[in-house]
Amino acid sequence: MIPELGHYGLVLALALGLIQAVVPMIGAAKRDASLMRLATSTAIMQFVFVALSFAALTECYVTSDFSVATVFENSHSMMPLLYKFTSVWGNHEGSMLLWVLILSLFGASVAAFGGNLPASLKANVLAVQSWIACSFYFFILLTSNPFLRLARAPFEGRDLNPILQDIGLAVHPPLLYLGYVGFSIAFSFAIAALIEGRIDAAWARWVRPWTLAAWMFLTVGIAMGSYWAYYELGWGGFWFWDPVENASLMPWLAGTALLHSAVVMEKRNALKIWTILLAILTFSLSLVGTFLVRSGVLTSVHTFASDPRRGIFILGILVMFIGGGLTLFAWRASMLKQGGLFAPVSREGSLVFNNLFLTTACLTVFVGTLYPLALEALTGEKISVGAPFFNLTFAPLFIPLLFAMPFGPMLAWKRGDLLGVSQRLFAAFGIGLVAVALTFAVMGGGSLLAPFGIGLAFYVVAGALTDLVERTGLFRMPMKTVSARAGGLPRSVWGTAFAHLGLALTLLGIVSASTWGSERIVSVKPKQTISLAGYDLTFDGMRQQAGSNYRATAAKFTVRAGGQVIGEMEPSKRNFTSRASMTNEAALMYLGVSQLYMSLGDINDDGSIAVRVYFKPLVLLIWLGAIVMAFGGGLSLSDRRLRVGAPKPAAKPSKAALQPAE
Repeated sequence: MIPELGHYGLVLALALGLIQAVVPMIGAAKRDASLMRLATSTAIMQFVFVALSFAALTECYVTSDFSVATVFENSHSMMPLLYKFTSVWGNHEGSMLLWVLILSLFGASVAAFGGNLPASLKANVLAVQSWIACSFYFFILLTSNPFLRLARAPFEGRDLNPILQDIGLAVHPPLLYLGYVGFSIAFSFAIAALIEGRIDAAWARWVRPWTLAAWMFLTVGIAMGSYWAYYELGWGGFWFWDPVENASLMPWLAGTALLHSAVVMEKRNALKIWTILLAILTFSLSLVGTFLVRSGVLTSVHTFASDPRRGIFILGILVMFIGGGLTLFAWRASMLKQGGLFAPVSREGSLVFNNLFLTTACLTVFVGTLYPLALEALTGEKISVGAPFFNLTFAPLFIPLLFAMPFGPMLAWKRGDLLGVSQRLFAAFGIGLVAVALTFAVMGGGSLLAPFGIGLAFYVVAGALTDLVERTGLFRMPMKTVSARAGGLPRSVWGTAFAHLGLALTLLGIVSASTWGSERIVSVKPKQTISLAGYDLTFDGMRQQAGSNYRATAAKFTVRAGGQVIGEMEPSKRNFTSRASMTNEAALMYLGVSQLYMSLGDINDDGSIAVRVYFKPLVLLIWLGAIVMAFGGGLSLSDRRLRVGAPKPAAKPSKAALQPAE
């Protein structure tokens, strides 16, 4: 009964979605208020029915209802309760249901909190959002129904993929989807604006909070996925340039450019066409990522098993929304009028510079990811594009971007004083140079470019702090005045500083862990010691462990530094009999923001065991920086100007007019 209830809820959501996709758009064209208001109620009820469907599937997993095919394939009665919950989205069908749940959540949020939007714009936004939702409802019901029953219910399930039985699965996919799907709102706003033929600074004010929220979730989602792969897959790396990893990076780069472009549009009523195009492209890249994961064109730890029907269906969705969106853009963009002018040396100019490098970096990743697939499809030839290509093309694009980053917030709008800002950043330049010199002196070996990376990170940190010092009058005014000015700063200013600071921290972690990390691969017997980076790890022996649905072989190591015991590490190998598979559980020891990392290899005939040990200096700064970036986004989102949004405009004439020339 519960599975049928969930299926029925999804069908009702589809029915409501079709109404929402058509009727409010007709109402907006005819200026019929009653038809436009229908979008609000249908969007909220659509979310209610999808939530009901998702709750029904969750109930099936929690109660181990193995008559449901996806539950049988991806669950086990002995799994911990947490993993029964995460199993809901640990498979293709359930993850697509989570996708449409988040999609309907964003639509319902616009319906509930978009009271200050013009009625016609709100109706068109919710209609476009519903078209997206309906396409995925059809996809789920026709090719990926999570509520399909088995003729005979098995006694036990096949278990969840062992590498997904981790707390990371409870965090990573929902956050990632909140980012992926959240950009659909920016897409819907862009299409709605093109339909109306009117785009202005108020539009940018309305769309920016939704874009910022999606960007925050995607930032943390990518970071959590990176950390999960780092410790769960046992390879000790934080980024592999896997095509599916790249698929999440591309919308993040485009979304970051969109955020900066929307600021220019909001403040100066400029970059209208570029902002609309970025809004379309950002969600389009999210759809491309969905296609890569679920079409079967890639083989990756991140991808879901799929059949050709799914790939063709998603390809059709891509053509409809990407092709349709870009076609509408090509048709309407020439009728949109440009906004205010600005000098190349200005805050607007710095944000355009930012956009140039971000979008070029995104294009680089796009080409490196999809070119091998296109080449194989057209010629049958297989090539591999890996880390060397991306490191040589992607990294250099970020160097000028990071160097220019502190200038942006300190330049004036419309026309800036480059020399004056350079003088105010003199201390930041000095701190960066000192960091380069100290790194050369202290670290010695490693890449010659690494110290410059460290110096660049310190320069960005100092630049972000310099902006705050300038705005608050620190070192120039009494502390009481400084405190008052600091409290009076808009939260978006603090948010920008924290976001830039977070990116610098991530750079610091990447350079340090990649350049000065240490690694040893050895075979050890009990009582033997491994020495690495000043730490001694003594192998104490093996022991067997029993989990709820697995058995494990664990190796215990005592860790000493300077002859003093500082802790223990216990990497293990888990054997999941129901899946006939084994996972490698790495052991981590936190040393401030550095780590000792250990994973087990095979047990040899002589009783020794192969062990891989890493020392990762400052590696935690990689993910801490991402959290700081997201925190900065949260500060900006909490700014009253974004919470309140643009004031509701006066009533418009019966026919929408194109924005007049300034």
